[in-house]
Amino acid sequence: MRLAIREALLAFRRTPLLSTLSITTIAFSLFAFGLFGLVALNIRDALQRVEERVEIRAFIADGTPVETAAAALEDIAAFPEVQRPVAFVTPEQALERAKRELGEFSDVFEGTMLPASIDVKLKPGFRDPTTVKIVAERVQAYPFVEDVRYGEEWVEKLDRLRKIMTAAGLVLGVAFAAVAVIIIGATIRMAVLARGREIQLMRLVGATDTFIRSPFLLDGVAKGVIGGALALLLTRAASSAISVYFIETRFFDNRAALIGIAGGALMGLLGSALSVSRHLQHTPMDRRKGAG
Repeated sequence: MRLAIREALLAFRRTPLLSTLSITTIAFSLFAFGLFGLVALNIRDALQRVEERVEIRAFIADGTPVETAAAALEDIAAFPEVQRPVAFVTPEQALERAKRELGEFSDVFEGTMLPASIDVKLKPGFRDPTTVKIVAERVQAYPFVEDVRYGEEWVEKLDRLRKIMTAAGLVLGVAFAAVAVIIIGATIRMAVLARGREIQLMRLVGATDTFIRSPFLLDGVAKGVIGGALALLLTRAASSAISVYFIETRFFDNRAALIGIAGGALMGLLGSALSVSRHLQHTPMDRRKGAG
C-alpha cells in the first residue's frame, strides 16, 4: 500500500499538466452534477413548503354545542395522520381571517357571518390525495359537520407534480452520474496510456494486476476527492450568486457536501478501475497468453 501511494504521488509529479487537466475535467463534470443536485434540492424544498399548506377544513353547523366541538377536536387530533394541534376557528375568527387573506375584498364581508370550522393539518408523509380524502371522509362523518373542503383538485395536482419531479430527478441524476463516470474514466485513461510502456515492463518482470492497478486506483480516488472539493466550491459560488441576483436558494448541508466529495472519490475509483482493466486486457502479454 505504501508503495502504491508513493507511485500515485510520483504520477502527479511526472505529469503535472495531465494531472491538472484530469482534476479540472473531474471538477467541471461534478460541478454540473452539483448544479443539478442544487436545483433538485431547492425544488424539493419548495414542494415541501407547498405541501405544508395542505389542510382539511370542516365547517360546523350553527348551534353546535362547544362541548361537542371540543370532543371532536380531541378525537380528530388522535388520528395517526393528523398533526397536532387541531384548530377550532370561531365565526369571528373566520371573518377576520377572510378579511386578512382577501384584503382588497374586505368590504364584501361587512356584516357577514361565516361558519365556525375545524382546521386539520396532516403530518409529513400523509399528504397524498388518497390519505387526505380518507381523513376528510372520517371528519365528514361527524353529524354536526356540514361540509368539508381540502382542495381535492389542487392536492392531486401537487402530488402529480411531486411524483414527476421525483422520477425526473432520479433519471437525470443517474444520467449525470453516468456521464461524470465516463468523462472521469476517459480522463484517467489518458494517464494510463501515457504510462503504457511502464505497465508492460511491470508485467514482464512479474508484477500482478493488483500491484499495477493500485497506484492508478489511488490516483483516481485522489483526483476524485480534489475534483469533488473544487466542484463543491464552484457550486457554492453559483448558489451564492443565484441568491444575490435572482432568488434565495438553500445550499447543501455538511453531510450532503461530504457525500458529494465521497461520490467524487467513488467516481474517480470507478473510472480508474474501468480504464486500467481495459488497458490490462489488451497488453501484449495478454495476447501471448491467449495465443498459448
